[in-house]
Amino acid sequence: MRFPGGRDSAFLQNLVPDTRDAANADFLRGLFILGGTLFALTILTYLCTTNWAGAFPRDKTTLVVGRDFLNLWMYGRAVFEADPARFYDVVTYNAELAKLLGTGYLGQNWPNPPTALVIMAPFGLFDYFPALAAWFAASLLAFYLAGRRELSDLRVVAIVLISPAALLCVISGQSSLLTTAALLTIFASLDRRPLLAGVLISLLTVKPQLVILFPFALVASGRWRVFFAAAFTAMALVAGSIAVGGISGWQDYVIKALPLQREVLQDPAGIAMPFHPTIFMNIRGVVGNRIGEIIQLGFSLAAVIAVSTAFRARRDADPRRLQALFFACTVAASPYMGAYDLLPLTSAAVALLAKEQLDAPGRRLAQLVFWTPALQLLFGNLRLPGPGFIAPVFAVYLLRRLFQVAGRPALAAAE
Repeated sequence: MRFPGGRDSAFLQNLVPDTRDAANADFLRGLFILGGTLFALTILTYLCTTNWAGAFPRDKTTLVVGRDFLNLWMYGRAVFEADPARFYDVVTYNAELAKLLGTGYLGQNWPNPPTALVIMAPFGLFDYFPALAAWFAASLLAFYLAGRRELSDLRVVAIVLISPAALLCVISGQSSLLTTAALLTIFASLDRRPLLAGVLISLLTVKPQLVILFPFALVASGRWRVFFAAAFTAMALVAGSIAVGGISGWQDYVIKALPLQREVLQDPAGIAMPFHPTIFMNIRGVVGNRIGEIIQLGFSLAAVIAVSTAFRARRDADPRRLQALFFACTVAASPYMGAYDLLPLTSAAVALLAKEQLDAPGRRLAQLVFWTPALQLLFGNLRLPGPGFIAPVFAVYLLRRLFQVAGRPALAAAE
């Protein structure tokens, strides 16, 4: 994407950091312009089609503004009520929502483990919209601080903030800005501040799909201080959740919530397919749920092996490549990964572009990573596979690059 001379072209050129290879800047500029256009038009459409009347404004799908935050807020609210674990029963939970929102609201479920009671308790002190405003303010501040430190250039931060993954996070009131900030900080702190890294990993267990590969990465790389800090803090969170909701909270989470999440993924109508760019959700419509689970398990095992191998053999490799590999493998490993949960991988891919650590195929893959949530919406509504394979392919690319780079000095010495 080249521009002729003039003030307008100078403005467009300055939208992204300078790079030695013009192709990298072109890719970044294209992501900024096209992503920003999609972001602005979607937010404008959302605002204009939302019914702002009433105590809980509804969007055009009749869901409340900040739809997913409603569930998170209910964890904080439940802390101050008797028997919060009762909300893991879907009938009881929707009856409670009906008291707040009126009858006829689309069915919801409580998907997070009981540790969410502890983490979300401060937000339960506020009414819904003040809590939502505080949630967005804290999320944006955390992402800005982590992005400014780890992504180096605020223009790179801006590209990530207008990505499709960030767009879906903003519209849904999800936690991706906070979780991405935490993940960026974790990788920056693994060796410098292992206690902080361990504490943040344990806090992220509120979304287990984001941290399933950390035990393998930490053990493989011998980062035992981080491992034990995470384990100790996680146990403290579990103890806190039991103090608040009783042991029945964990029993109901395992017996009621987890099977319900599986039912959502296996829904014959495929309602969730446009929102989950995972291997399972991409192939279940073609091969069926049972074979789809087997194939997903194979990808999950491959992700564990890839992360364990890379963090053991290439612990001292470029941390950006290791981080990107970890995020790509995390997406490949879980069947239950929302499109907004691709924000960490998006951040890593854009950062590699900005730091000029990708060749021509890598740039194309980074571009596809950026657009994966939008592609999943399109392909998922058409019931077609495709976008769920982008993260695993990017992981294979990064793994090859890590070990190719490792082999070059040995080759040169042999010559």
